[in-house]
Amino acid sequence: TIKISMSEQYTGIKFKTIFNKTQTPVDTRIKELKKWCEIFHEKNLAPPYPGGSYGNLSFRTENNKNEFIITGTCIGFKNNLSDDCFVKIISCDIINNVIYAEGTRNPSSESMLHYAIYKNRKDVNAIFHGHSKEVLASATKLNIPETLKEKPYGSIELVNSVIEILNNHHLICMKNHGFISLGKTMEEAGKRSIKIISC
Repeated sequence: TIKISMSEQYTGIKFKTIFNKTQTPVDTRIKELKKWCEIFHEKNLAPPYPGGSYGNLSFRTENNKNEFIITGTCIGFKNNLSDDCFVKIISCDIINNVIYAEGTRNPSSESMLHYAIYKNRKDVNAIFHGHSKEVLASATKLNIPETLKEKPYGSIELVNSVIEILNNHHLICMKNHGFISLGKTMEEAGKRSIKIISC
């Protein structure tokens, strides 16, 4: 029996956010990110918890930079998001657990993870993190690399466990947590997510 702890109680972000600007980020690509958020909601890849929903989606804003726009934390269901539900991450200080951002709300609890992946994989321009018990249970059968041990959400330990197995993979499972789909585009990351739940 595979233990699934996706219901780990959400207790908020585990880092300090310093806002360079307290205004909603402006980028025409947010419209496409909203579309994929809606699909994640419809496909139950962003299941609800009290006050929000699991999962987080982002896209890199500029080539050769680690800046990205990501869903905010505690934004409710992902099927009807406004622009102020998104936050632009400018940089991260992983050692001191600080994120520098632009926006009007705190960024997703997994922002450190997205930052680390963008930093290590210049070919990746979109990261979609979803939650699916079925995908986790089928990770071995589907040949999806999986982190060795369960780590707390939003933690540096979780970031390190993913980076350890990242290599050139485009799909990764985090043990007893969820999956990450990577792509050169949002469409690529999104289609990979849909494909694995239909396998």
